[in-house]
Amino acid sequence: MIAKIHNFEIDLSKPIDISIPLTNTDENPIAWYIEKPVIEPVVFGDWIGKVSEGKSSTNFNNIFFNPHGHGTHTECLGHITNDFYSINQSLKQFFFFAKLITVEPEKNGDDFVITKEQVQKALSASTSLSVTNEALIIRTVPNQKEKKSRKYSNTNPPYLSEEAAIFIRESETQHLLIDLPSVDKEHDEGKLLAHKAFWNVKDTHNVNPDARFNATITEMIYVSDEIEDGNYILNLQIASFENDASPSKPILYKI
Repeated sequence: MIAKIHNFEIDLSKPIDISIPLTNTDENPIAWYIEKPVIEPVVFGDWIGKVSEGKSSTNFNNIFFNPHGHGTHTECLGHITNDFYSINQSLKQFFFFAKLITVEPEKNGDDFVITKEQVQKALSASTSLSVTNEALIIRTVPNQKEKKSRKYSNTNPPYLSEEAAIFIRESETQHLLIDLPSVDKEHDEGKLLAHKAFWNVKDTHNVNPDARFNATITEMIYVSDEIEDGNYILNLQIASFENDASPSKPILYKI
């Protein structure tokens, strides 16, 4: 099926999924010091909600997971604010013009950091269309497939510098997607510099009126090497959780 968005054609029959599925196996990626997700049948006495157990006509599972630590997720500024803000209320549009770039974080002491200069260079090298890119997707290298099952806790993964986050915000990018567990340093004493810079949050206890309430950050994606840098249509799908974050399924379409 071919669809047109602002006179650009996309083939809806050829989605490019950049999400990581959530499983209850050791293959599930994990961050933030938690255990793997739990997916298990409901049990009432001797009744088990699993067809293969022979006592149920349906599979009827409970699922326990954390959106921030167990895979691809999309979050709003409610992730860092004293007052409650929901991703389900913040994200009301789901199709966006997007640009995919690839960067190799630079070594800075014991850290690896995505800098403003790297983002600028990658964007200037990418082909452009006569549209404003509403979303920016950052793939980091090296880009091993192990990202889909990596255990990130206490590994000090790469992160986005505050200056890079400001630059991305000032470029009018509303939706930032990255293949890391966080845009911020793992142990940063709660500063959350990149989160605050991207959402333009100056005070998490008294959010400023010009904060970006409808902007989102999506973390722990996986963009395979076969997907070329450049312009795409992004379909950013979330579950309807009234929570600061939701598991999500970002899908790209070639233009």
